[in-house]
Amino acid sequence: MRKLLAASLAALALAPASAALARPMTATDLASMRRIGAPTVSPDGRWVVYQLRETDLAANRGRLDLWLLDLSAAEAEPVKIASAAEHNEHDPRFSADGRWLYYLSGASGSEQLWRVQLPGGTPERVSDFATDIAGFSLAPSGDRIAIWADRNMACTDFNCADVPAAQSGQGSGRVYDETFVRHWDTWVEPNVRSRIFTLPLVDGRPQGAGTPLAPNLVGDSPSKPFGGAEEIAWSADGRTLYFTLRLGGRTEPNSTNLDIYSVPADGSAAPTNLTEANQATDTTPAVSPDGRWLAYAAMARPTYEADRLVIHLRDLRTGRTRVLTQGWDRSVGSIAWAPDSRSLLVTAGDTLDTPLFRVDARSGNVTRLTQSGTVGNVVPTRDGAVFTLNTIERPDDLYRMNAAGENVPITSVNAALLAELDPVRYERFSFRGARGDTVWGQIVRPDGQQSRLPVAFLIHGGPQSSFGNAWSYRWNPRLFSAPGYAAVTVDFHGSTGYGQAFTDAINRDWGGGPLEDLRLGLAAAGQQDPALDIANACALGGSYGGFMVNWIAGHWTDGFKCLVSHSGVFDQRAMAYETEELWFTEYEFGGPYFEPEAAANYERNNPVNFVQNFRTPMLVLHGERDFRIPYSQSLGLFNALQRRGAPSRLVVFPDENHWILKPQNSIQWYREVNRWLDQYLRPSN
Repeated sequence: MRKLLAASLAALALAPASAALARPMTATDLASMRRIGAPTVSPDGRWVVYQLRETDLAANRGRLDLWLLDLSAAEAEPVKIASAAEHNEHDPRFSADGRWLYYLSGASGSEQLWRVQLPGGTPERVSDFATDIAGFSLAPSGDRIAIWADRNMACTDFNCADVPAAQSGQGSGRVYDETFVRHWDTWVEPNVRSRIFTLPLVDGRPQGAGTPLAPNLVGDSPSKPFGGAEEIAWSADGRTLYFTLRLGGRTEPNSTNLDIYSVPADGSAAPTNLTEANQATDTTPAVSPDGRWLAYAAMARPTYEADRLVIHLRDLRTGRTRVLTQGWDRSVGSIAWAPDSRSLLVTAGDTLDTPLFRVDARSGNVTRLTQSGTVGNVVPTRDGAVFTLNTIERPDDLYRMNAAGENVPITSVNAALLAELDPVRYERFSFRGARGDTVWGQIVRPDGQQSRLPVAFLIHGGPQSSFGNAWSYRWNPRLFSAPGYAAVTVDFHGSTGYGQAFTDAINRDWGGGPLEDLRLGLAAAGQQDPALDIANACALGGSYGGFMVNWIAGHWTDGFKCLVSHSGVFDQRAMAYETEELWFTEYEFGGPYFEPEAAANYERNNPVNFVQNFRTPMLVLHGERDFRIPYSQSLGLFNALQRRGAPSRLVVFPDENHWILKPQNSIQWYREVNRWLDQYLRPSN
């Protein structure tokens, strides 16, 4: 398996090398790359359909189409299907009998359900609701469908005709009596939640206006802001739906208590909370194909969003639940059952990679199935699985794992563009960090370049995350290296993929151990690769990484020629009161700010207390629709830099949130960052 995968990746890597150092990668290249996702495989294993995003730079948006690939033909080429010009087709799902492909499209003017027969049928719209469908899930029995979207809690069907229109002429003010008032990048509309409705399918078409499955549960299902179909599962017979929900109300911004509920698929009874005893997160339900087991991932500590996710199995015949992966010190990212119901295919971070693993459903024994890179979108098949795989060097493609355990690429959606780009050299290194622990890092730099390279020192967010061996369309190490820099990353204490104790180590210590790791890591990178000029470096970070850049400005004042802070925490006191998900700051620092012991933790890790030391030139960037770390944090930081006389620049994106997502904005973001790096790392240019 390893030899075949290595050979496959090597063959793909030859394309850019053969271009003889054609040209450096640009931000426009990154924004223009095709993005593959949402694969689905027909029940007989012959067809895979996947969603592919292509970028319309002129319109400043992405466009989604569906592509079909015949897995039974060795030389088959993907073909575009069901495409309507100027509209998106997305979220494909096969019917239980494999005759139809269902998907969502806006071709009728709103997001509705469509279907098409493969390989060459004519698309037809099969729903006509008053407003958009956000997502859907087909019952394995083929006779029912679940759909969801934001709906007022007073709605008794999906069309919501029973809710009176808002009266006009009474002012524009929003009125709230409890939090949330805003979440991620959206102001919350009172009494509106993401809600699931089910409908019978007759001849493959939804009938009626839908039955709400949890009319008296106030909460979002799927959860917000990022929940989707992975939080919903059907019983094997299609009579029961399992869904994830966190109860709303005054305590919601302080709660990570997602629970898994079961409910009759026809809405004939109220939902039952299956995980009520656990006050922490329970999520990603998955029912075994034989109908006996409900697998899900659960955390143990309430209000801690970065606790380890452990697989639990519930016997649907007896109701008894057992813990399956308690002895495996990794946090599960996704769960899918193998067709024989004897094992689960899961992803989990593991020392810079996010591989695919097989977990035996009886013993809990874990077997690693892939090596380098980051796996996602896993779809089990009769002989293995189809999944996406990316690395720090190249974006996602689809891979197929066969019965022999061989992982073979079946798409190469960016081959032509990658062939134009200069190749890069990637290596990982380790060193003795804070507390004497082993800490890992990565170096990405232009291949073959021997001259001394300035360093772009990239600091990941989270903080419980990883700057691992993965492709990113936002903070992309390969792109940072393209102008002739070495991009260096360090997975400091608090990072994921090294066991839960390592992840927990950052709690109440944002500025301690992680800063020590970064100091030691930059030195270790210089020792690993003598071509790196670590004395000519700029530190860059977003979110927690932005906090760390702000912290560095007050504590490591001689370490860098320049700094870049994106959406970073500047004042912990303001952050504690202004962020939307209060559980995050309160767990990290031991409680709400108004409790004296917790306040001491906030202030001990507060960059605003060290403004007197600010002098390193800093570029500050933020999205105005960022409600996770409000943009006022960067306004305060910029004012402090200006008052200190430190060279500084502020860039605010009025139409972006915590992330910079629009193609033209991403290009502008990199343009500003690269100008800043060039100004201070290459002053003669």
